[in-house]
Amino acid sequence: MESKKSEKADLSKKSFLFFQLGLAFMLATSLFLIEFKTYDKEDLDTGVVELDMLDDEDVPITEQLKTPPPPPPPPPAPEVIEVVEDDEEVEETIIESTETSMDEIVEVEDVADIGEEEEIDDVPFSSIQDVPIFPGCEKEKTNEDRRNCMSKKIQNFVNKKFDTSLGSELGLSGVNRVYVRFKIDKTGKVVDVQARSSHPRLTREGERVVGQLPSMKPGKQRGRAVGVIYTLPITFQVQD
Repeated sequence: MESKKSEKADLSKKSFLFFQLGLAFMLATSLFLIEFKTYDKEDLDTGVVELDMLDDEDVPITEQLKTPPPPPPPPPAPEVIEVVEDDEEVEETIIESTETSMDEIVEVEDVADIGEEEEIDDVPFSSIQDVPIFPGCEKEKTNEDRRNCMSKKIQNFVNKKFDTSLGSELGLSGVNRVYVRFKIDKTGKVVDVQARSSHPRLTREGERVVGQLPSMKPGKQRGRAVGVIYTLPITFQVQD
């Protein structure tokens, strides 16, 4: 009778797997034997410290020794006083007098002050101490009255001289203004006339009229003649 073998019981098919497992086991065993070490018990240090093994520790001395202070310096030697006998002649030091007699005093002549006078800058009309005197305002006594008189005289002069027909010629309407700035120099003459307005012809007209103002008595600051800055607004209306 022929025996039948099960395919699952056939181990020849798994021989390669068994070979690999055996090879791995042998490799692991070899590594273990190589790494395995043995030690003598006498060479082992149990880590027990005996008190006799400790040396006595030297404790440093921390106490500071007090040094005695240095001895005081010796006292200075006493000054030797020389005793002079009454019979011995002593040379006296003669001190000359520093006083001066009246005969030796030399008179000093007066020295003239030749320093240059301080230059004073131009002063605004509102701050001048002594306002310029416009022709016709000589009778005014106070500074305020002379200021008001001068302003009225200049206003009347400009109203007569200014050509207001320029407004219609230039096609202007309503109220127009020309601002004029000038200086009354140290001699009382009107100089440095400058004007500005909405049209060049009005500007030139303002400069022309103000340039015709008469000479005046110059203004003064601290008693000295100085330049005075005056600002004049000229206002006129063009009738439509």
